[in-house]
Amino acid sequence: MGLFSFFSKEKKETLDKGLTKTKESVFSKLSRAVVGKSKVDDEVLDNLEEVLVTSDVGVETTLRIIERIEERVARDKYVNTSELNKILKEEIAALLSENNAGVSADFDAQLPSKLYVIMVVGVNGVGKTTTIGKLAYQFKKAGKKVYLGAADTFRAAAVEQLLIWGERVGVPVIKQKMGADPASVAYDTVSSAKANDADVVIIDTAGRLHNKINLMNELTKIRNVMQKVLPDAPNEVLLVLDGSTGQNAFEQAKQFTKATAVNALAITKLDGTAKGGVVIGISDQFKIPVKYIGLGEGMEDLQVFDKNEFVESLFS
Repeated sequence: MGLFSFFSKEKKETLDKGLTKTKESVFSKLSRAVVGKSKVDDEVLDNLEEVLVTSDVGVETTLRIIERIEERVARDKYVNTSELNKILKEEIAALLSENNAGVSADFDAQLPSKLYVIMVVGVNGVGKTTTIGKLAYQFKKAGKKVYLGAADTFRAAAVEQLLIWGERVGVPVIKQKMGADPASVAYDTVSSAKANDADVVIIDTAGRLHNKINLMNELTKIRNVMQKVLPDAPNEVLLVLDGSTGQNAFEQAKQFTKATAVNALAITKLDGTAKGGVVIGISDQFKIPVKYIGLGEGMEDLQVFDKNEFVESLFS
């Protein structure tokens, strides 16, 4: 059975469609990089470096990929340019595997703990609340009992949007009045979920980055208060990044990883951009698993990230 056989046809079609703009951009650049060349030489490698950097893979990750391909060219003596795609796929997949970037368990897999608490962080506008709604949908569809907590109490729109998602998906949303203490909302949510034998809690948080110290203090307080109900909460701190912002997503990842202990990433809006290479760079640079990718507006368009399938789709 092939490496990608377990990946359903429907999911693969969504992934291929969602990465179309990135694929078209990468392939047109790759074609120009090898035009008139029969073997991979220094000029082709220089051109390939430019292709990867301009595809938002990031400079450091690009240099690591080029180094791996140089070693392979030196070892194999002669590498045909027609093999470049295959080599790129293999080396990038290997790089992502080394960094433990990506998880293959799907939504219906057994969760590590009975009440699994996800605290979602990220700046406003990256698709944070939408991602929470889609996560709730996927977990509920997989037979899990889900509670949402509206702890972004500084924006009425955020609370309203979460309530709409809760109604659409059919899951309870715990909220308080505008301007309430976010930690209090998180406490109420985890307490209610525990009392009602829920499986998953997803907590929305404010997306302000203008004052990192305040953000850090707020997220630490939310964490500490939840731990009064569940000592291990949150099990997951999920940072949502907008893939279409390219290098700006790297900067946001830097800021949030300094502010709190992020241990999972969701990269959204990959369908509307040619910057899908950012997934590779962020996976590599931050050594934090990319757990989910957003590939469209539909509730089914949030997928668990499979690094092998992603690379296969991107370079096929």
